[in-house]
Amino acid sequence: MSREAEQRHAGMRLIEGGTFLMGSEAFYPEEAPVRRVRVDSFWIDETPVTNFQFAAFIEATGYVTVAEVAPDPKDYPGMIPGMDRAGSLVFQKTSGPVDMADASNWWRFTFGACWKHPLGPGSDLAGLEDHPVVHVAYPDAEAYATWAGKCLPTEAEFEFAARGGLDGQDYAWGSELAPDGRMMANYWQGLFPFANQCLDGWERTSPVRSFPPNGHGVYDMIGNTWEWTSDWWTAKPMPPKAKRSCCPIDNPRGGRLRESFDPDHPGVRIGRKVIKGGSHLCAANYCQRYRPAARHPEMVDTATSHIGFRCVVRG
Repeated sequence: MSREAEQRHAGMRLIEGGTFLMGSEAFYPEEAPVRRVRVDSFWIDETPVTNFQFAAFIEATGYVTVAEVAPDPKDYPGMIPGMDRAGSLVFQKTSGPVDMADASNWWRFTFGACWKHPLGPGSDLAGLEDHPVVHVAYPDAEAYATWAGKCLPTEAEFEFAARGGLDGQDYAWGSELAPDGRMMANYWQGLFPFANQCLDGWERTSPVRSFPPNGHGVYDMIGNTWEWTSDWWTAKPMPPKAKRSCCPIDNPRGGRLRESFDPDHPGVRIGRKVIKGGSHLCAANYCQRYRPAARHPEMVDTATSHIGFRCVVRG
């Protein structure tokens, strides 16, 4: 390996290519069906990109994130007057039970919130240098990856790495969420969104490497923050032509842009990417997506206090 390659692979783990069972039929319909998938070998960051690492990228390039730019009302038909200001979504714990069908009960679009002000104006990154960077939209993650000479993982690559060699298990560490009461990842213990027991020790994000690595020696692929993948969202992840195939699906690359639009918002033509891994806000009573098979759509222009990313190198 050349010196340049060694530098690029620093802090990464080699995931040897192979075949695995992708998806699940035990939790949410968008994860089904379980299908055999083959991926080539690739390198993946041991941890999500941290605030320290992202700050180095910003210093080197002068890049301005999506959350730091005021949205153009022309791109958002029906925008509420006065909302055309820079900011991002910040989670706010509620004082008691709320309507779980309305996420606006716990999400607040906070003017001035961004990667360096994670809770809004007046907040900073002091003590959070080794936490995953958040408030990064998809273009921000892609820009960092390009700068680092890397790219973002596909959904299949992420899931293969997250499973850590435990094929067919619900969790990245086995069949139990908390074996013998041990917390294996940063997720919400208690009743979301108002009662977090913090058995894992953290109310929000946690420092990377706070929990055991999986079988591949990779950290935080479950919980802590959701992570961007490069695949466009599709509610039916299995290609139609593969339904009756006896052979593994080879290096799947997800859906197509036009299929990724949110049908609940037909006037908004902004694509959605697949995010994986769950976050510190996933809970048993709300979002059991602290699993390798879990997947969720997110608009590429969206930045929140619970989405981050990591990179891969292929070849």
